[in-house]
Amino acid sequence: MSLAKTALTALALAALATSASARDQIRIVGSSTVFPFSTAVAEQFGKTTDFQTPIVESTGSGGGMKLFCAGVGVEHPDLTNASRRMKAKEWKLCQENGVTDITEIVIGFDGIVVANSKSGVDFNITRAQLWTALAANGPKPAKWSDVDPSLPDMAIEVLGPPPSSGTRDAFEELVMQKGCKAAGGDDCKKSGAHIREDGPYVEAGENDNLIVSKLEANPKALGIFGFSFLDQNSDKLKGAVVGGVNPTFDAIADGSYPVSRSMYFYVKHAHAGVVPGMQEYANEFMSEAASGDEGYLVDKGLIPLPAAEHDKYKAAANGLVKMTGNEKLK
Repeated sequence: MSLAKTALTALALAALATSASARDQIRIVGSSTVFPFSTAVAEQFGKTTDFQTPIVESTGSGGGMKLFCAGVGVEHPDLTNASRRMKAKEWKLCQENGVTDITEIVIGFDGIVVANSKSGVDFNITRAQLWTALAANGPKPAKWSDVDPSLPDMAIEVLGPPPSSGTRDAFEELVMQKGCKAAGGDDCKKSGAHIREDGPYVEAGENDNLIVSKLEANPKALGIFGFSFLDQNSDKLKGAVVGGVNPTFDAIADGSYPVSRSMYFYVKHAHAGVVPGMQEYANEFMSEAASGDEGYLVDKGLIPLPAAEHDKYKAAANGLVKMTGNEKLK
């Protein structure tokens, strides 16, 4: 880091320390998928400690990273949640803005589901068929039956996350890229993964609960969101079989369900010890009682890490182990 940047960071840290009284609550931003888990931890943390209940905002993974990496000081968030790993360009942005010391924590797994109203038709679909239906550079069919005669004879209408969402990033990587290859598409890692913008795919914002309510109102639509929202709304929604596998807790945990990803949160070291409770909040999140095999987050749809992995990230949270910049960031 240059002397100028070092001086600016020192000034920001001094300002943070002198203004700590301006904010005695942890501020957390980021993924809508991680939001229910982070909120549950925040509520438990507020009830069982002397610290204020943290403020948790659902901004999307990309939006959260942008806010988190914008700088050091009470006007910037302390932690960010993400339903995919920090990107190389986000790491660079953090470094440029003085957010140099960061801890990365994996909290568990989540599946991305394609779901519809319980009153709608059953879907049994492949990633190649999803790509054919939704690809920007694909055939752009109007009806599911145009994709394959085995699929329902109804218009393609899919409600899903915007580009700023980690769920969208993961869907493009795990479904669109893989489906593109299976369907024989071109440039599958780049333009082949892009989602069409001519109407059948509707960006429904960062609020997955809003997608759930829209699916209830429209049985002919499908929605794309995290498994936890399907799990919490199983009385209203049903998940599509993807690649011959139902989206269940066990299928995501054992890796047989093909559309699953890790979930993360990131801690800004410069704020730890200044904004009260950050270390303690991280410890609560990675405690056995919260994210362990029998933890209260499992009841909310979290797929827990294997014991050895959980111990690894529990230790990383407890020691605020710093990222090195040598991680395999995309």
